[in-house]
Amino acid sequence: MEKAFKDHIKSDFPNLVNAKLILAVSGGVDSMVLMHLCKKVKLDFAIAHCNFNLRDNESDGDEEFVVRAAQNLEVKVHIQHFNTISFAEEHKLSIQMAARELRYHWFEELRIAENADYILVAHHANDSLETFLINFVRSTGPEGLAGIKAENDKILRPLLKFSRQEIENYARDHQILWREDSSNASTKYLRNKIRHQVIPILEEMNPQFLEGFKNTQEYLRQQLDLVEDYTELIYKKAVKKVDFGYSFDVLFLQRLPHAKAVLYQLLKTFGFTEWNDVYNLLEAQSGKMVFSNTHRLVKDRDELYLTKIDQSRIKETYDIAENEENFMLPNAAFSFHQVSAIQETNRNIIYVNASKLQYPLRLRRWQKGDSFHPFGMKGRKKVSDFFKDNKLSLPQKENTWLLTSGDKIVWIVNWRADNRFAITSENQPILKITFHQ
Repeated sequence: MEKAFKDHIKSDFPNLVNAKLILAVSGGVDSMVLMHLCKKVKLDFAIAHCNFNLRDNESDGDEEFVVRAAQNLEVKVHIQHFNTISFAEEHKLSIQMAARELRYHWFEELRIAENADYILVAHHANDSLETFLINFVRSTGPEGLAGIKAENDKILRPLLKFSRQEIENYARDHQILWREDSSNASTKYLRNKIRHQVIPILEEMNPQFLEGFKNTQEYLRQQLDLVEDYTELIYKKAVKKVDFGYSFDVLFLQRLPHAKAVLYQLLKTFGFTEWNDVYNLLEAQSGKMVFSNTHRLVKDRDELYLTKIDQSRIKETYDIAENEENFMLPNAAFSFHQVSAIQETNRNIIYVNASKLQYPLRLRRWQKGDSFHPFGMKGRKKVSDFFKDNKLSLPQKENTWLLTSGDKIVWIVNWRADNRFAITSENQPILKITFHQ
């Protein structure tokens, strides 16, 4: 196995040879073997061990064991203690998910602090098989069936091509000691139930089951790569970046032979779970929308608009005092200057009769029932009708500011000024208002 591991590093992970690494070591056979193999091939690494304080003296024993092993190999070791149960309760997570979040968050913090290039973890082929079966039982997309990735940003898994049996045989042949986690024997966890009850039956039916599975997963990964390439081509034709997020061309997507599959590929990273509702948006009426925890997808005419849900959304109203020359927003600004004459005009600039303004001016979002007197037109118009005439999407409407004076709209910012504040003679004081974005 040592030669196979060395060849594997040279062919599939050549960037590790001159890299600075953090190696996650629990004390179990997988990570202990990975630690010894990394030492054998002379990789530059330090050890990271997590004590989750879940198994009392056993957890402390794992920590002591890893520290001694690191000292014997003359490798630097980092230890982190976690109150995993409190974290799980606070964030409403299972113990396993809480431990996972704590572990990987600390690994990344440590990698940055130590100026390391990558984090190595000791997942192997059996782990990937178990993950496949877990995802299969729970229902998943193609990515879930492709198993654990060998590379995931800064996380690398150089043992994935090796089986648990190969790893244990290597440990025994080289007298490498390891610790057994007593919780691994319990079948109350789905992963353990699959490991101890399901996989043995599959291997009894086909002794080469694991090897065949590895080949199948490789085919799946190749198919996923092909799908990703196809999706990238579609993305360039169907998706546009807009100020508030992304727009998707519904008519283009509807003409595709596998529109639902493409839509899944385009949106799979945005946390949506109700996929039938997402697919139905292609045929839905304008205004229909679907939410994930982080994003919203809304149908507007022949477009789908994807916008991020800002949990710390900026204020809905701001008051602007009379003497303000520059008023800052979190992502934009206004400037107010007295001028002697009207000069350049565009959507970002208006000129108003300063004598007609009542302070403080108010900056707010559109509300139902709002109306104004559009500059260059006679009479009153509902803001909602103005939006409709100009084909503003729902996200555009929601992100448009109204500048008001008293109960009157001065400006639908970036769109149209109000006629009631227009300059009608040379003697009127002129205020130039500019919107900067």
